[in-house]
Amino acid sequence: MNDLMNMTKALADESRVRVIAALSRHEELCGCQVVELLRLATPTVSRHMAVLQSAGLVQSRKEGRWVYYALAKDFPVHLRAWLDSALADAEEIQADRLVLEEIVSCTVQDLCRDQKKRKEEAL
Repeated sequence: MNDLMNMTKALADESRVRVIAALSRHEELCGCQVVELLRLATPTVSRHMAVLQSAGLVQSRKEGRWVYYALAKDFPVHLRAWLDSALADAEEIQADRLVLEEIVSCTVQDLCRDQKKRKEEAL
């Protein structure tokens, strides 16, 4: 029952549901791509990803300075089917799909450089 409660708590946040929806359509995403999609600060995205990992919904791997996220190998099949169905017509998810196509067309290095530049300009 703890697994169920952890999963439902993890999915009780719109940003985390958006991440799951994005990962349902992409094999994996770099943390900087998730930051760009959600337009949230890196520490905030890291906390969201930690919640999803703790619930067993997402797994990560590190490559150099980048962390890549993917749906957990044992992501519940019925949960994925339900989310895909429930979110099929959601305007936010449809908008995310368009934005994400643009995001993944950039290299991770360029994306991180642009994010760093925007952060420095904001200071």
